[in-house]
Amino acid sequence: MTDHRDAVLRLWGRQLYERQGEPLAWAEAVLEATGRPPAAVTAAMSGRLDALADSPSDRAWLLFRTVAKLAANLRGDGRYDADVGTRIGPLALRLGELEPPLAGPLGDALGHPPDGPASLVTVQAAELSRNRTIRLRAIDALLEWAQLGHPQARAALSEVAYDHRTQDVAVWAKALNRIALFGDASVEPGLLRALADTGHRGVRWSALACAELGFRGAVPLITALLEHPDPMVREGACEALGLFEEHAAVPALAARLNDETTWVRSRAALVLGQIGGDRALAALWQAMIERRNPKASHLASAIAAFGPPVVDDLIALTTDPDPDLRALACRALGSTADDRALPALERLAAHDLARTTLGGLVATAAKQGLRTAHRIRVRTAST
Repeated sequence: MTDHRDAVLRLWGRQLYERQGEPLAWAEAVLEATGRPPAAVTAAMSGRLDALADSPSDRAWLLFRTVAKLAANLRGDGRYDADVGTRIGPLALRLGELEPPLAGPLGDALGHPPDGPASLVTVQAAELSRNRTIRLRAIDALLEWAQLGHPQARAALSEVAYDHRTQDVAVWAKALNRIALFGDASVEPGLLRALADTGHRGVRWSALACAELGFRGAVPLITALLEHPDPMVREGACEALGLFEEHAAVPALAARLNDETTWVRSRAALVLGQIGGDRALAALWQAMIERRNPKASHLASAIAAFGPPVVDDLIALTTDPDPDLRALACRALGSTADDRALPALERLAAHDLARTTLGGLVATAAKQGLRTAHRIRVRTAST
């Protein structure tokens, strides 16, 4: 066990517990194998951890308490603490080394540790074809191995990404959420097939994975998803196009500024600010001036992302007769943190007591803008 020894032992320890058909019986066997008194085992298995508070602190104490906590959780709320579970393998191996007489009983209760990552990864890859609970655990473990750079785990995850039709959507989403750990050109055909299957519940993650890996052949399919009936898919399509910084998608994204769902409108505005350019700015400015939504601070923030070129126009907007537009201009100017914005914000904060459609004062929006500008300037000065 030379490669990633600590990681092997942690994953082995966690999975020892996860894979038990009768976890309480398994926990009791491990507790007995530590050599602690039967009364302590009985107390632990009945969930009376308080009875163990005054027990002697020997070398077996930490492993005993760890397994006892898992057993108590299972008897109580039924929750499994995976973080606690990772400690079992290393603790058991260390205890067997420190107390040779316990090595045999612990080996009988726990089994032998794996020879190395490959033996665990092989098991986890095979578990992707078992029941849903086991598949979800297996995908988490494979992602951990992929993060450690294990090629067999990356290959198993690539197979998941290659064919969405054979995968549970939760497994698919978990894998694609971390596509950068294992994705390469080999998964592109599979992801494009999944992206074209607009009825698949994982199509949102297909779009984001294609964008993460820079598969530009996906852009037309992702742009089409802006018209998808599911708002989560539309929002994901906006985000994906932002990752591509796709200027050709600006008109389609601009249409989403009038989306029926708030978070889709907000994401579309954010992405237009990321993409930049005259067309994107014109779309955002028109949407703000027309006040399609009285709570249009997302438009102000997106316009502020264009920086110095928009400051003069925003300052001019602070004199508009409409208090809603003056308030939005204040929010945008605060986000620019531009020196030119401060006098206008200070003037409105001191004198503009007009109320917006939502009932707030323009002066309050100006004060918020000043606070935002101050925070940004302090943060910039400290970096």
